[in-house]
Amino acid sequence: MKATQIPTTGVQVTPADLLRCAALYLRRHGWHQGTYYATTTDTLTPPACAAGAIGIACAGYRVEHFSQLDGDTLADYLATLAAFVDYLDDFAPVFHIDEDGYLLDEHTSPYSWNDDPTRTAEQVITALESAADEWDRLHQQGGENR
Repeated sequence: MKATQIPTTGVQVTPADLLRCAALYLRRHGWHQGTYYATTTDTLTPPACAAGAIGIACAGYRVEHFSQLDGDTLADYLATLAAFVDYLDDFAPVFHIDEDGYLLDEHTSPYSWNDDPTRTAEQVITALESAADEWDRLHQQGGENR
């Protein structure tokens, strides 16, 4: 190990941990709709949408394009976003139906859910925290759902 490398702690960060970090980020720095981050501020910690906050929780910094993340960080981001989508599918589904009455999306988009004009910051923060609680419930140590 090089002197500049940070030693691993052996602690595994779960999607639930990252969802709670994203909720805390929104509480501290603000919530945003329409893009990952508000572009009207010159700060390293701009207001973010739910997906943007999850990205910052995973990477530790503002990321403009998530495909640029390294493999492990991208895997954490995708797993955490999937846990959020699972929660939204179960507890706050948004269905898009075409003019013929066919369901267009099988899963709730966290982007359109976040950007709903009637959505509030508190709803987003609560959903992130509730998604974390649900992930923990489903993945209890030694639990039958693991």
